[in-house]
Amino acid sequence: MSELRAWLIWLRAPGVGPARLRRVLARFGSLSAAWAAGGSGWRECELPAAAESWLRAPDLALIDRDLRWLEGADHHLLTLQSEDYPPLLSAIAAAPAALFVHGDPNCLWQPQIAIVGSRNASAGGLANARAFASALVQAGLTITSGLAEGIDGAAHRAALDCGGSSVAVLGTGVDRIYPRCHARLAERLIANGALVSEFALGTPGQPENFPRRNRIISGLSLGTLVVEAGLQSGSLITARLAAEQGREVFAIPGSIHNPLARGCHRLLGQGAKLVESAQDVLEELGPLAAELGAELRARLHRDDAATATTSGGMSAALANPEHRGLLAALGFDPVDFDTLLARSGLTAAQISSMLTTLELDGVVALLPGNCYQRIGFGANVAP
Repeated sequence: MSELRAWLIWLRAPGVGPARLRRVLARFGSLSAAWAAGGSGWRECELPAAAESWLRAPDLALIDRDLRWLEGADHHLLTLQSEDYPPLLSAIAAAPAALFVHGDPNCLWQPQIAIVGSRNASAGGLANARAFASALVQAGLTITSGLAEGIDGAAHRAALDCGGSSVAVLGTGVDRIYPRCHARLAERLIANGALVSEFALGTPGQPENFPRRNRIISGLSLGTLVVEAGLQSGSLITARLAAEQGREVFAIPGSIHNPLARGCHRLLGQGAKLVESAQDVLEELGPLAAELGAELRARLHRDDAATATTSGGMSAALANPEHRGLLAALGFDPVDFDTLLARSGLTAAQISSMLTTLELDGVVALLPGNCYQRIGFGANVAP
């Protein structure tokens, strides 16, 4: 049996979560070997009876459908054993054993900020979510959230509207969109980001799945920003998980008369960072984002560094006249995004896209304070 087919079988085994799968892998080395071990081997791993029943007679037609789905464009399965598994997520204690991804898996390696909040957000809360998402995307971050109505949806849309990327972590299979009103938004996310889920294909939106997926939202992200939340909001669960994972937690204060501000005020009382602008977030996350960006660049170029340069040794990105024009506008000193916008005459979306390419090519670095500076080949190119 192929290892991929074995993974799909084990991922559908009832009661076999990430912790058990890690124990199985540690015991047998691979899931195909674990499946071949049979009942005696499974009992060593103390599998539930329902899991053993499934492993003895898995629905192979269902597994074949999973395999056909994985043949589709932009359809991926990232396992803990995969080099493509996102490094920040692998560092958390309850990392998923595998992720189904519909979209670009490289987005999961981008520096991310989670933006979460109430499903029944106020007009002010929605405006804040859009403003912060737009500013943070322009600073080079990817917006991660849960595709829910309210704050989640506003943050996703704002990120995409200004030319950035966004990741949605689902409480369903990636082939099932919930809520249905976000079907069009999900299509946009697939084209400019990714839909992600640890749940098997076809999994419906069961209530217990949504709190469980919150650890992935926070685990993928450098920090979590809570925009607006009541005291019983699931966003507080995400914030608590972020803190437990050693990630930054940010909260926007609100009126003492607004019940949707009480969750944020509780977080602030527990030590979350009070933020009034995107700059407050960037001051904390800038160095971490730069470090993760360097890791992404190394990953993208580790197998074929020659493809990133022209015959003269110049970065491939710099062979593009538009990129060279942006570099000329940048100059040689650190420059903030707004100044670059004024100097270049380009749109924010164009600049954001070019900067991402130049960062990935090791030409430009994002510095604390939302500033950019030439590095590597870029430092030697005349304006």
